[in-house]
Amino acid sequence: MKIVIASDHGGYELKQFLIETFKKEGYDFVDYGTNSEESVDYPDYAIKTCEDVAAGKFDRGILICGTGIGISIAANKVKGIRAAHCTDCFSAKMCKQHNDANVIVLGGRITGPELAAEILRTYLNEKEFLGGRHENRVNKVKAYEEKVYK
Repeated sequence: MKIVIASDHGGYELKQFLIETFKKEGYDFVDYGTNSEESVDYPDYAIKTCEDVAAGKFDRGILICGTGIGISIAANKVKGIRAAHCTDCFSAKMCKQHNDANVIVLGGRITGPELAAEILRTYLNEKEFLGGRHENRVNKVKAYEEKVYK
């Protein structure tokens, strides 16, 4: 699985923790930055990351800002992205099973590192989009994107 990770300054510390933790578990992330706690603009990191996920360069994306809210708003502006801001493991599982989320979003200032690791682990280990009635709903979102992003 090819995974990209990025954050703004508010998510930098958590991003570094997650990269280190998951390397020990055999995961390999491509890190799109930021590379310090110096203030940056989250849309720059969300858009670059999500454009590459939507283009198929990566299977999944991970985005982190202070709360997860701003970067998830920016992420979901990119055609083909279904970014889910998750604060618990159940949501992380359901966002893949029901929404076929290709990007997970975490809040570096609202979610502790160990919980964030469990949330991310749940998301990365959830392989299956259940389809069925959920596919119909996801397809409606895709159809709207096609209409709007011509």
